[in-house]
Amino acid sequence: MLTLDRICDDTPTFVPCDYRVKWADGAWERDEARKLRRAVFCIEQGVFAGDDTDAIDAHAQPLVAVSQVCGQPDQVVGTVRIHTQPDGDEPGLWWGSRLAVHPSFRQQGKLGATLIRLAVSSAHARGARVFLAHVQGQNVPLFRRLHWSLLKEETLHGRPHALMQADLDHYPPCHDPLWGYSTQSVTAGAARSRSAP
Repeated sequence: MLTLDRICDDTPTFVPCDYRVKWADGAWERDEARKLRRAVFCIEQGVFAGDDTDAIDAHAQPLVAVSQVCGQPDQVVGTVRIHTQPDGDEPGLWWGSRLAVHPSFRQQGKLGATLIRLAVSSAHARGARVFLAHVQGQNVPLFRRLHWSLLKEETLHGRPHALMQADLDHYPPCHDPLWGYSTQSVTAGAARSRSAP
């Protein structure tokens, strides 16, 4: 017998296919970005005990990947932050850090890459001449594909990392980071192209 429970069990979980990657400008976006960082870096990876907040958060600009449902913001599913040095000793030197994508959205395709693109491009528009990041070892291949070069390997928080530098020639300045970029999941794009006449 067909029951509502069986219908619900047989129905695939809805996964949004449209995303807006932008600078966080609302309190809810900032709060959700902090929660996502904590979930990834403290709970999932165990890099930090309890909280990953540090002094950089006081002056960093958070970026978010927000899933869209019917064109409306739904959930923060990715984040990264950009910042200069707190002491300002090296004008033009920018950093990216705390890149995190919700585990359920890591297979969507371009979220991490689009967060990286906006991070570098928006810093470039604000005068970045050098953009660096300490990249976890497992993410080095992604960054290399995105035109980053490895400067040195190191250990941070007891884990292998690489100090990497973005090639700014591949990141044209983005002058409207509050609007940012729109992206779709790889599976959504493939489904749409298959259904096109």
